[in-house]
Amino acid sequence: MSMFISGKFSLISMQEKAKGLLQIVFSIFIALIVLYFSSSLEHVSTLDYLGVFIISLISAATLFIPAPSWIFVVNMGRILNPYLVGLAAGIGSGIGEITGYIAGKGVSYLIKEERFNKYKDRIKKNDLLAIGILAFIPNPLFDVAGLAAGSLRIKVWRFIVPCIIGRTLRYILLAYLGEFSIKYV
Repeated sequence: MSMFISGKFSLISMQEKAKGLLQIVFSIFIALIVLYFSSSLEHVSTLDYLGVFIISLISAATLFIPAPSWIFVVNMGRILNPYLVGLAAGIGSGIGEITGYIAGKGVSYLIKEERFNKYKDRIKKNDLLAIGILAFIPNPLFDVAGLAAGSLRIKVWRFIVPCIIGRTLRYILLAYLGEFSIKYV
């Protein structure tokens, strides 16, 4: 069962549409759960490194709603080992970005643009480096990278691994900034 969308789009089966919608709804559901429970994050912060991991995971799981976990990382770097704080935050944040990836994968099942196909190979060729750099730099629109990776159907590990590496490096630097700042405050 297929239906024709328009001259520049390919055929999309009802099963692919359902799968895509389900993935998008799942991502939105996760983001809403995160927002609902965000008021109880104060209690999580007392869990030291596990708290850093959980808060970073939750902050990254929101879609297009900024949840600045970097402030928490800087503050925790003042009282805990900054390297371990950065490691916990980077892994948590990298895993949390899976919601954007899943939503992007869902979008890919709904719309298939033929003109986009000629750029896919070029993008996929540089995906590890691009995702790693985008994850490292402070970028409030990183969810777009997750959406793009998912819609291109880049293997999930090719998204998560550079995301974790980039985020971990960023958060280690931020945690050390916190440790450094305590000496001068």
